[in-house]
Amino acid sequence: MCSFDLPAVKGLSPLSRLLAAIERAGNALPHPATLFALLAVCVILLSAASAALDLRVTHPTTGRPVEPVNLLTVGGLHRLLTHFVTNFTGFAPLGTVLVALLGIGVAEASGLLGAALRQVVLAAPRRLLTVAIVFAGVMSNVGSEIGYVLLVPLSAEIFRAAGRHPLAGLAAAFAGVSGGYSANLLLGTIDPLLAGLSQEAARIVDPSYRVNPACNYYFMAASTFLITAVGTLITERVVAPRLSVWHNTNAAEELKPLAPVERRGLRWAAVAAVAFAAWILWGAVPADGFLRDPATRGLLHSPLLTGIVALIFTGGLVTGLAYGLAAGTFRRDADVIHGMSKAMSTLAGYLVLVFFAAQFVALFQWTNLGLILAVKGAELLRATGFGGIPLMLTFVLLSAGVNLFMGSASAKWAIMAPVFVPMFMLAGYSPELTQAAYRVGDSVTNIISPMMSYFALIVAFMQRYQPGAGIGTVIATMLPYTIAFVISWSSLLGVWLALGLPLGPGAPLEYRLR
Repeated sequence: MCSFDLPAVKGLSPLSRLLAAIERAGNALPHPATLFALLAVCVILLSAASAALDLRVTHPTTGRPVEPVNLLTVGGLHRLLTHFVTNFTGFAPLGTVLVALLGIGVAEASGLLGAALRQVVLAAPRRLLTVAIVFAGVMSNVGSEIGYVLLVPLSAEIFRAAGRHPLAGLAAAFAGVSGGYSANLLLGTIDPLLAGLSQEAARIVDPSYRVNPACNYYFMAASTFLITAVGTLITERVVAPRLSVWHNTNAAEELKPLAPVERRGLRWAAVAAVAFAAWILWGAVPADGFLRDPATRGLLHSPLLTGIVALIFTGGLVTGLAYGLAAGTFRRDADVIHGMSKAMSTLAGYLVLVFFAAQFVALFQWTNLGLILAVKGAELLRATGFGGIPLMLTFVLLSAGVNLFMGSASAKWAIMAPVFVPMFMLAGYSPELTQAAYRVGDSVTNIISPMMSYFALIVAFMQRYQPGAGIGTVIATMLPYTIAFVISWSSLLGVWLALGLPLGPGAPLEYRLR
């Protein structure tokens, strides 16, 4: 049994050297916003080069030639100037994220999300403590950064109070929060964000294609239980045995149960949630329900799915208000508005990032380079015969590798989607499937990537209990989770494909050219 100390971490010298190289390479990259600005300039230059080389393909559906559009011209300059603002304001993920986060901001500011997480973890039997922590970590992703700033340090203290090594609790929570980032039983802000990017990319091939935010729900809901089980197994069988015996020299802070006002708030929030869910079922279950498509009476393109962002907002608002009023955290309307404002204030960096990402995506679409690359890539795939499950699992590994160098899920997808979504569509695979494979790869290496935005915070949390802890400590602790998640989650995706199961409501595995 290896004692968890700094020399043990240093003993992994080949791995440490590799990860140090990855860290240096990642730190050499510019800020994601700068990266998108540079990519936009590269697109303009590539459009000129492609036009000069007369690169063209035949559109697979219309049979018409597709030529690159040179943006390094007077006409290209005029187009950029006249669409500079609308590229940003019309960017699909922007409005969806802002609206969804307004509702979730109310739930977070009221104290609902924090109290609910504490209740889930503290109410669990001792033998199910690790299960509860990993599961709570996965579920916390619906509340933005709440899992990182609240659940991870809280889990360390819970393990400490239980006489177990606090780093084991911290690792279990971090594995659920970050390694299981895309899994959840509820829809969060990441779902409409990625769906919007996938839709923009799909429209390179099919201008009328729609990707609904719940398109991966079935797969991600099933993944929640997989990540919980695997995360628990790795914590108990691999991570905890590696840690030295915890000598609790300082008395652990008492983990107090929920106060009566918090319990009252949770009860009222539960009543509000049940009432809201009943209202949704009332509108969706009957054949003539008011949330169904008025024309077809179906659910595929119904207000229920196309308006999922509004429902996320309303759900967060209703349950947050119920909790806040019952617990006394909301005493006047200004408190609610302050909660919304606080949520919006966290998006300053995101708005800057989206501005440059929107310009890049628009320029990429104008040049026709995405469609040309997609057609060429699809031809190559057909020529090699490489497809199906091996193709998607390879894409999972590619996404996982890119994630080591670029931490933002939306930033990576904004770059990758315009290339891979159309390419796989032309090869017969749906945008929803490509997005699901990307989400698996994007999640599994979060916990070992120094580029992940909360990685430094995790290092700081670890140093509370292991003063010499550093990046190598975090990576050495979390690497077993990454390996296990890659194998198990990729296997689940492969089984899903083999069985031909839908990924979500109205989300098939295949795409047929129209």
